[in-house]
Amino acid sequence: MSGSYKITTFGCQMNVSDSERLKQILNSIGLSETEDEVSADVLLYNTCSVRQTAEDRVYGIHRTLAKLKEQNPKKIIVVTGCMAGRDLDGKIKKRLSAVDLFFKTEEMIYLPKWISELNQELVDPNAAQEFSEYDQYLKIKPSYHNTFQAYIAISNGCNKFCTYCVVPYSRGRQKDRPAQDVISEARTCAANGCVEITILGQTVNLYNPPDKERAFSADNPFSREKNCFGALMWELNQISGIRRIHFTAPHPQYMDMETISALTLPHHLNYLHLPVQSGSNEVLKRMNRTYTREHYIETIHHVRDACPDIAIGTDIILGFCGETEAQFEETLDLYRVCDFDIAYIGMYSTRSGTTATKMYKDDIPRQEKKHRWQTVQDLMEATVMRKNQKYKDTVVSVLIDSWKKGRCEGNSREMKRVSFSGTKDMIGNIVDVCVTEPLEWILRGEVAG
Repeated sequence: MSGSYKITTFGCQMNVSDSERLKQILNSIGLSETEDEVSADVLLYNTCSVRQTAEDRVYGIHRTLAKLKEQNPKKIIVVTGCMAGRDLDGKIKKRLSAVDLFFKTEEMIYLPKWISELNQELVDPNAAQEFSEYDQYLKIKPSYHNTFQAYIAISNGCNKFCTYCVVPYSRGRQKDRPAQDVISEARTCAANGCVEITILGQTVNLYNPPDKERAFSADNPFSREKNCFGALMWELNQISGIRRIHFTAPHPQYMDMETISALTLPHHLNYLHLPVQSGSNEVLKRMNRTYTREHYIETIHHVRDACPDIAIGTDIILGFCGETEAQFEETLDLYRVCDFDIAYIGMYSTRSGTTATKMYKDDIPRQEKKHRWQTVQDLMEATVMRKNQKYKDTVVSVLIDSWKKGRCEGNSREMKRVSFSGTKDMIGNIVDVCVTEPLEWILRGEVAG
């Protein structure tokens, strides 16, 4: 038996991590990865629903998929991820007539069985049975994207129900992995040469594992009463070989002093990504974000008290239902006060099934949303250019993750992109780089010493 597959991933780091598990499943049943969608026996699309544009990309690709299916009726086309997860009434699936398998992320344990039923020539029935015995998909060992970095999911789903967000519908309520499983995965990564791990969860700092009474060391200084996130971070910092740790995405409501203390642990990157979404209390209330601008700003002050040189990023949604010009100005003001290093800016789009779609009118014209987006973009570019000047003639630690035409690139501990002359065999190494030219989105430099 032999066959091939191609996985295309849209969306966030959690989707990338999910695709690494899908890859492990397909490899384990004897399929080999290919980049050629024409020859692939299985085409799998791991989808995102955070914005309408993300779903529109899949609808656009579907036209090509239908033609490929006509040319080869045995080709198996698979759609999973958030689009499938939130399709409660079947309307999305109905628009994807060429798709053979359409399922929620957590149902990937049945993928070998379903492929076998569609084409017995591709899958050994015994291998097909193996994964269906898992009680949850996060127990599947991922096939990591490289040997020196790993995404490690500690939970799936979300309990927050922000009014604009589909995650609680597409992924369900938050389910936390046992801490022992997370620590074991990190140790295995380290033993295989991994130096950087990124801890993932929709509300990553609201972590309450089922084994909290027995999973952590007796000398762990973090409390296990309110939540166990700080305790988990401390355990991961004790693993030999792991030199860089990052987590995303925390919720401001749970950014307590213990979680802030975790930022000071020795291997944590000097970076925090803390989504704010809006600087207006009225808009935050309509979004059901469960904190105020004052609480968010105070949290940023506490973070900078603990880590004075930390770089901070955020997420912002512009043009949410009813957002007035004055409320938009409040977001601009909060941006200036918090002095972010980077912001991921999105224009609000309605998502069927969400509370915002049911309760509010999407009443901000698209042209106005684009204007507000450009205003924040301009502010961000000016801010990051100014802030990056402090790195000139300083040395930053860089994990090299790519090489092209004689230039190495990687992220500093502040998650700044750094470029310098080097060789391809340096990929995977951590090197010190002296910054000679700080630009907006890249710090150019040379190897120190």
